Amino acid sequence: MTRHEPVKAAPEGAEIERLAETQRRFFRSGATRDLEFRKRQLRILRDLMVTREADILEAMRLDLGRPPSEAYTSEIGVLMIEIETALKRLDRWARPERVRTPWLLFPGSSRVVPEPFGSVLVIGPWNYPLQLVLAPAVAALAAGNCVVLKPSELAPATSTLIAEMIGGAFDPNVMAVVEGGIEPTQALLKQDFDYLFFTGGTKIGKVVMGAAAEHLTPVTLELGGKNPCIVTASADIKTAAKRIAWGKFFNAGQTCIAPDYILVEKSVEAAFLDALKAAITAFYGSDPVASPDYARIVNDRHFDRLAGYLGRGEIVAGGQIDRAQRYIAPTVLTGVTWADPVMADEIFGPILPVFAYDDLDEELPALQERPKSLALYLFTTDTALEEKVLRTVSSGGAAINDIFAQLLNLELPFGGVGDSGMGAYHGKAGFDTFSHRRAVVRRTTWPDPSLKYPPYKTPLALLKRLMPRIL
Repeated sequence: MTRHEPVKAAPEGAEIERLAETQRRFFRSGATRDLEFRKRQLRILRDLMVTREADILEAMRLDLGRPPSEAYTSEIGVLMIEIETALKRLDRWARPERVRTPWLLFPGSSRVVPEPFGSVLVIGPWNYPLQLVLAPAVAALAAGNCVVLKPSELAPATSTLIAEMIGGAFDPNVMAVVEGGIEPTQALLKQDFDYLFFTGGTKIGKVVMGAAAEHLTPVTLELGGKNPCIVTASADIKTAAKRIAWGKFFNAGQTCIAPDYILVEKSVEAAFLDALKAAITAFYGSDPVASPDYARIVNDRHFDRLAGYLGRGEIVAGGQIDRAQRYIAPTVLTGVTWADPVMADEIFGPILPVFAYDDLDEELPALQERPKSLALYLFTTDTALEEKVLRTVSSGGAAINDIFAQLLNLELPFGGVGDSGMGAYHGKAGFDTFSHRRAVVRRTTWPDPSLKYPPYKTPLALLKRLMPRIL
């Protein structure tokens, strides 16, 4: 494996500008169009996941207090599946697609050719700081692009590790890392990249999209939102509570597709709350601060924001905090309203408000009016109700009787809608995101009928009859 020096960002942006230009120049050489070249890059990344596993898990512990099992499954494991899927299917994904050619163009042939955009900028978040910056890179490399990665400075141990790993293993013309905060990010956004991929909050997503508009650069925005979770009386209450507790408190709630709040049918509210509390105790013990399986909040600013939410409503589980450890216990709230701070924005932490409802038909119009979420969860055995909810409430993805299931199937596109984002990736959807679908028609030079050329002699009435038949 060839060793390269890591790319360091110059505060003034001069080195970033040079990096963007050299990647564009390298892309124009045509080297990345070769499928074997792309596969070599993917294998290098796969080998890094294996050889640096211990370092990755340690970085996750330092940044987020992540338990090894959570860190491996949600970071390394997911990446390995993405890489292996791309290696296995790349030949098929990249194959031109033959399509029908109308009689007007006969004799001829038509095809759609997936082509790389060029140099791609991927800006990652802090909550899954390895996977959410490298998974888009897997798709971008598979599609034949060059990539610049900007990991989150809020996960400094992981950011440093990514820069070291990528800088030491990849030619920076193919993939490079720029570290830092606002200034390097602003410098990157001033460059004329061919594609921008951003994962993070809606507010910054608007900034990224605005910067992309200056260059008419296409974007994918993976954002977030207040993901609703509906529990009906027909649900298996114990299983629903267990799955919801797992999804909500995984990574201490710092997951963009975690349930943000619960709407539970009033007739089963008490049973659901009891089952929810029992699941939390079963997962993390009676004192979760001592659990080796429970993560911590990323920094003091986010800790203070989350702790401020605990002043409203009734705490029915958890509520304990320790700023020195950035620890907030798995917490369940009742008695809050939509006017309370905890319901103003995406919570992104281990606090779960629970609302009881009498008639779901009365709740659905309110859900329709709220910004579209990245995920929607519904626990029910009523298939008619399931179809009604899916038909009524829009979301990026949805899962019925489970949490995160829509993310775990790489055959499905993952992405948001409206305020929760635009575009999608994972598996072939990722390859397609980073590929321009180029339309190509090939025709012979004979025959070449004169009727299409001026002077036009075909009567208009005849043209009107012919056009539907020859196109």
